[in-house]
Order: sequence, then structure tokens, then C-alpha cells
Amino acid sequence: MRRRGQTAIRRKQPDFVLLFAILTLLAIGIVMVFSASFVRSVRFYGHPYYFLMRQLMWAGLGLSAMLFLANYDCWRYRKYVIFIYGLSLLLLVIVLIPGIGQVRNDARRWLGFGSLAIQPAEIAKFTTVLFLADSLAKRREKVGDLIRGLGPYLVLLGLTFVLVLAEPDLGTTVAIAAAAVVVIFAAGAKIWHLAGLGVMAIPVLYWAIMGSDYRRDRFLAFLHPWDDPAGDGWQIIQALYALGTGGPFGTGIGYSRQKWFYLPEPHTDFIFAVLGEEMGFVGTSLVVLLFFVVAWRGFRAAMAAPDRFSCLLAAGLTSLIVMQAIVNIGVVTGSLPITGIPLPFISSGGSSLLTNLMAAGVILNISRYANR
Repeated sequence: MRRRGQTAIRRKQPDFVLLFAILTLLAIGIVMVFSASFVRSVRFYGHPYYFLMRQLMWAGLGLSAMLFLANYDCWRYRKYVIFIYGLSLLLLVIVLIPGIGQVRNDARRWLGFGSLAIQPAEIAKFTTVLFLADSLAKRREKVGDLIRGLGPYLVLLGLTFVLVLAEPDLGTTVAIAAAAVVVIFAAGAKIWHLAGLGVMAIPVLYWAIMGSDYRRDRFLAFLHPWDDPAGDGWQIIQALYALGTGGPFGTGIGYSRQKWFYLPEPHTDFIFAVLGEEMGFVGTSLVVLLFFVVAWRGFRAAMAAPDRFSCLLAAGLTSLIVMQAIVNIGVVTGSLPITGIPLPFISSGGSSLLTNLMAAGVILNISRYANR
């Protein structure tokens, strides 16, 4: 039990509907990571369980973190928010140093060794929302002032975006920006201020896409994938083949054809395509429904939260999870340009899984104090 002013707030049971949705998504993810990756595991690592064991390891760490945060009241670490956010920015700088940050697929995004490598950009997603929720909750009366109220936050967000884009990682930048907009809007920012900032961001986004050869090629492939079916359009076309092959009920778990080196990254960014091929429309609809439940219960916890900080934090973390799901599914279905954002709780990837489960733990903690 905690106190807000003179009013006692008793801790209740967590939102079990939200918990069930998250654990179901995680279970589906573990099954699909094994199914989508065992071919590559055998080819490159000599046994079929390499990616499965990594996913189970990170799932264990993530569940432990989720359980801890679901029972550790979010108000207790507010005094460490500046340090936590500053540390995440420092890690974003360190990962860019040659010889320290690991380079994979022409991107310098990882710190650590082998399976224990982490992506500072994934951590920055979580810490940015935490920082904004804490700071904006304290400066409620200044949020409506674009220069003196929002100005300092825009500078810090700009610094974060520059560091993440330098890796390069446009997808994570978009995810952080979307969650930040939700927190700032929920804090009371004027809608025309946000609209003006959105208009100002268009040329920056245009430069980020067209100023890089591979981003420009990806964007043009999204518009016209069949213009280069054996090159830049390959990923989108193979993903659509996988979804189309699945039909209503799928080919069955383990029976995907596209994962046999037709579909690039079948266990990470394009795992939804393999899921659609093996589980069909029913399986993909179930996953979409589960993310809808996460959005519903997460925003419900935010709206019923006992104070401003927990409201902004729950809203920001919920939007972070849901936005990543929307973008990933949009990419796989050919509705959005390829951005490299994993599907929360389902895609293979340690840092992403860990931070999303941590976010879920915080939302579950806030739900325990919700005014139901």
C-alpha cells in the first residue's frame, strides 16, 4: 500500500487479462521462433535449437524482470529516472565507437558478446518514455508552452534520435518518436503544437529516407516491389507469398516453405509472414486480437491510474508496444515501408524481448493501483 497525499491506495491483483495476452503472445513467439529458425540453425550452427535456446534464455530474463517490476511500485524508482535516462544516452554514444560497438549487416547497434549482446537503442525506447512521464508529470503547467515547456524535451529527443539514426536505425527512431508523442499529448500539449512539429518533421524524415541509398531503395521497393522482384522487392514479395499460401488455417506448424532461405530474416522482422503461412488467417487474427487486448488493457490502466506519472508511463509504454506491432505487421503485409522493427514478444531478439517484457511489468504494476 502506498500513500498519495493523505489518501491510502491499496494494491490489488494485477490485470490478469493483460497478463494472459502477454504470456500467450510470448508462448506463440517461442513456438514460431523455433519453427522459423531451425533451418538456419542447422545450416549455420549445426543443430536446430540455436535460436530457440537464445529465445528461451532471454524470455527467462524478461519474465524475471516483468515479475519484479509488476511487484515493485513504479513510484519507488522515480528518483533514479535522470540517471537511468542519462545512462541510456551514454550507451548510445558508446555503441557508435569503432571497436566497441558490434557491426552486423552494416549497422553498429550491439554491445556485448555473442548471445549476451544488447542493443542500447532498445533500452532507450523504455528509458525515454520513463523520463518523459516523470518530467512532464512534474511540469504540468508548462506543457502548453511550446518554447519554454516542450522546447527542452524536443532538444533531448532530438539528441536521442540523432544517436539512434547514426547506428543507423530508422525504425527504432520512429518507435521512440511515436511513444513520445503519445506521452506529450497525454500530458496536455496543445494539438496544434504537435501538428506543427509533425509538419516540421516531414522534411527530416524525407532526408533520413532519401539521404541513404539502402533506405531509399527500401522505400521505392515498398511502392513498386515488382519493379525489382529479385532485388529490393524480394522481401515484400516473399512475405506476401507466405501469407497467401497460409490461407484460412495455414500449412501447419513447421511446414512453411518460405523459411527455406526464400524469406530473409524469417525468425526476426518477418516472423509474422511465417506465422501467417503456418497458422493461416486464423493465427494472424489471433495475434492481432491479442495485441488489441494489450492496447485495451494498457490504456485502461493508464486512464484509471492513481496519479499523473503512472498515467503517462502506462500510456507511453502501451503505445510503444502497440506501435511496434502495428509497424511490423504493416511492413510484412506490404502496407508500410521496411523499417526493421521486430514484432513484440514474438520475434527473435534478446534486447527487444527483454525491454518489452519490462514495459509489460510496469503496466501490470500500474494496473494493480487502477481505480477500477
